[in-house]
Amino acid sequence: MATRRTFLRISAAAGLAAPSIVSAQAPGRVVVLGGGFAGATAARTLKALQPSLDVTLVEPNPIYTSCPFSNNVLAALRELSQQQFGYDAVRKSGVTLARTAATAVDAEARTVTLADGNRLSFDRLVMAPGIDINWTALPGYDEAAAQKMPHAWKAGPQTTLLRDQLQAMEDGGLVVMSAPANPFRCPPGPYERASLVAYWLKIWKPKSKLLILDSKDAFSKQRLFQNAWAQLYPGLVEWVPLSQGGKVTSVDPATLTFVTDFGRHKAAVGNVIPPQKAGAIAQQAGVADRSGWCPVEPVSFESTLRPGIHVIGDAAIMGGMPKSAFAANAQAKVCAAAIVERLAGRTPPDPILINTCYSLVAPDYGISIAGVYRPDKGVLADVPGAGGVSPLDVVGGFRGQEAQNAASWFRTITAEVFG
Repeated sequence: MATRRTFLRISAAAGLAAPSIVSAQAPGRVVVLGGGFAGATAARTLKALQPSLDVTLVEPNPIYTSCPFSNNVLAALRELSQQQFGYDAVRKSGVTLARTAATAVDAEARTVTLADGNRLSFDRLVMAPGIDINWTALPGYDEAAAQKMPHAWKAGPQTTLLRDQLQAMEDGGLVVMSAPANPFRCPPGPYERASLVAYWLKIWKPKSKLLILDSKDAFSKQRLFQNAWAQLYPGLVEWVPLSQGGKVTSVDPATLTFVTDFGRHKAAVGNVIPPQKAGAIAQQAGVADRSGWCPVEPVSFESTLRPGIHVIGDAAIMGGMPKSAFAANAQAKVCAAAIVERLAGRTPPDPILINTCYSLVAPDYGISIAGVYRPDKGVLADVPGAGGVSPLDVVGGFRGQEAQNAASWFRTITAEVFG
């Protein structure tokens, strides 16, 4: 296990470097929608691989606020400003920035209509729209309700709202979180959030409790999280799975109440992590199916519904590969390389992708899971035996080293994408 995990970490770190092959052929026009980890990486990688390409990144926000590490803001371990990054480096790499929103995609005409009235034509379109909250999936939970029971699953004002609610809560209050069924952005995210909120409560509100109501019977890194909770936060965190009545069927924002088939739970602070779907532009473009997510083929991530359009990151259905920033970054590089090959009239090779996901249980206590994926029967499938999770039984400073690895990964990926 130690040898395999070391190999995965080295390989993952190497995967953060931009590909070095450059083609001297096939100029063209590529438009990228969305400036998160997936979109910004795709735009920069396209220019690195093929400098003659005309690459435009469409992103209305001048500042990107990162979801990874935003749970630290809730625990007062980071300021929100430390999560925010600009696009100057993206522009300096030769990418044209369109600081407006995309309002429509015409797959047949190969055009993107922008909110400022302009229209962009493309030879290939890369869509990285991220997620939207599915406001119709949970009765009682809408955009107004999110101002009372924040989701904070898009980092920014929702993050600071939830942090402020926690800080204003009286000691002894009950914090209730709800976790959705799969799929959703960052599968371990709710449990990292629960851990860091518990860390903060233990210090500042020691009479308080945290209740997790879950629509699942199992979750990513479950044994690692639960062992850590028993060790670090005994009696503070309670997890209620689906089979024991954990699925939330509705909420009442007026009373901060979570309703399940087995009872009602009134919170002092309520954090609803609701069901999600691909960003709205994906629905309009016709690349999302009835699930709300975007099916793609696993070599270039071209939409199986709309030829010439590629979908990467959280919005896409990626088989066994989870929705994470690491995964989005890796997919963007593979997608960019495949587009360069296809514009040159060549067939891109089958890729091998790596994902590593770190979670903090406390500032000096990290855990991780890693996986390797390759195309198989039309999807990205796990390579058997190539991945792994942090060992359950460790000695010395192993957990502290994993926490340092997490911080190093975040510094590295944000510097590469936005620096």
